[in-house]
Amino acid sequence: MIHRVRHIGLYAGPALFVLMWLAPPPEGLGQAAWSTAGVAVWMAVWWVTEAVPIHVTAMLPLAAFPLLGIVKAPDLGPAYGHPFIFLFMGGFMLARAIERWSLHERIALTIVAAVGVSPRRLVLGMMVATAFISLWISNTAATLIMLPIGMAIVTESALIAGTRVEDDPQLAALATALMLGVAYAASIGGIGTLVGTAPNVVFASQLAQIFPDAPPVTFLKWMQVGLPLVIVFVPLTWLYLTRVAFPIHLAELPGGRRVIAERLAVLPPMNGPERRVALVFLCTALGWVFRAPIDLGAFTVPGWSSLLGVEAYLHDATVAMVAVLALFVIPAGDLGTAQPTRNGRLLDWETAQTIPWGILVLFGGGLALAEGVSDSGLAAWIGGGFTVLAGAPLLVLLVVLCLVMTFLTEITSNTAVATLFMPVLAAMAVSIGENPVLFMLPAAICASCAFMLPVGTPPNAIVFGSGHVRIPQMARAGFALNLIGVVLVTALAYLVIIPAFGIEAGVLPGWAHGR
Repeated sequence: MIHRVRHIGLYAGPALFVLMWLAPPPEGLGQAAWSTAGVAVWMAVWWVTEAVPIHVTAMLPLAAFPLLGIVKAPDLGPAYGHPFIFLFMGGFMLARAIERWSLHERIALTIVAAVGVSPRRLVLGMMVATAFISLWISNTAATLIMLPIGMAIVTESALIAGTRVEDDPQLAALATALMLGVAYAASIGGIGTLVGTAPNVVFASQLAQIFPDAPPVTFLKWMQVGLPLVIVFVPLTWLYLTRVAFPIHLAELPGGRRVIAERLAVLPPMNGPERRVALVFLCTALGWVFRAPIDLGAFTVPGWSSLLGVEAYLHDATVAMVAVLALFVIPAGDLGTAQPTRNGRLLDWETAQTIPWGILVLFGGGLALAEGVSDSGLAAWIGGGFTVLAGAPLLVLLVVLCLVMTFLTEITSNTAVATLFMPVLAAMAVSIGENPVLFMLPAAICASCAFMLPVGTPPNAIVFGSGHVRIPQMARAGFALNLIGVVLVTALAYLVIIPAFGIEAGVLPGWAHGR
């Protein structure tokens, strides 16, 4: 079935483009804008059906836009080398260094041991550890780290009780809640930082691309929005899973504490390379947070970039690149020699080249598409179609937007969905006189809230493969969490996004005029 859909999509995408290109453009739309719409439809079909790898689809603007006279080739190049792309690349490489020296596993086990290993506390500890790790490394890697720990605890408890997990209703409920908790926490945790998951960077980069004069979305600015949501969403998800969806009545979990202790014992003492990676990681996080001035109301904490007099020259990507260079330079062995030791450096190219380069190309394709949509006049034309929404209540618009994004990302790549929607939402906001951030940012967050299906996100697929979760269970629990997510993100827009970005509802900011 999947192969058939891909086969149809392979031909449907270019066929629809040709039909649109040959047909006369709608009234008020120029040929360049109409051709851009055709390319966008082609990309959308290939992204949704995955007729070719989604990263390959992202290269389409490089070929199509110059040939169609939409954007000059030299003007497209910067889209694939945007600073946000290097920020994400730096985040990927920092994550690889953390994984290489097992720092992430030590952090995870320490958090789980601290929270406790009674059944409900175990689920909470696993979720908190997963969410924290997912702030900094991919949600897929975070899930792969935590899943074996959870499965080992449940299996050990069943062996001690002399039964099988599936034969004991309470152990089965615990296993399901644990598996889903890890998957959901991985997705939610990625929302907390700018480098946590791809849609975050899609929003920040496309906002800068479409509105060059918009206030920059710094690492700290994103954390002001994303971290509160993570702090609220993870406990709510835990409560729902352990008390409503899969009630756990076990008082004790035989063998749980022993499994955690054994896992910690297997880890070697924290060695030099692990400490150095931890130091680089800490310095990088602090560098991101304190790069720009922090307004605390009564006073402002000056950023280190302003103290150095280079604030206008720097980007969060600069901090990421300094961290990457440090990882490639600092020895993993004896610090007394500049020569590589038998352990080499904290990060080597063999490890670094395993990062998902395709995601970086996908970002570039999204920025190139946004460039074409804006330069061709298609964005203005699309925005004109949304003027009928000018009188609609903001609350209704946000709820509908969050619902559409949340459920659409269940069936296709969250990065692709965010990439396609950002230019459209920007145009819609301008046409109805609202701040574009008010629509683009909630949409980007909702793109990470796919909880219903195994195909929705890699963490869902990974825990489904554990054998402890059935599709009906995931769909039922995920549907409720999707709705909870919509409510939380809508509330976030009013309570956090509006004050954090200084947004006045119903007022189009000056930086968005003329776009």
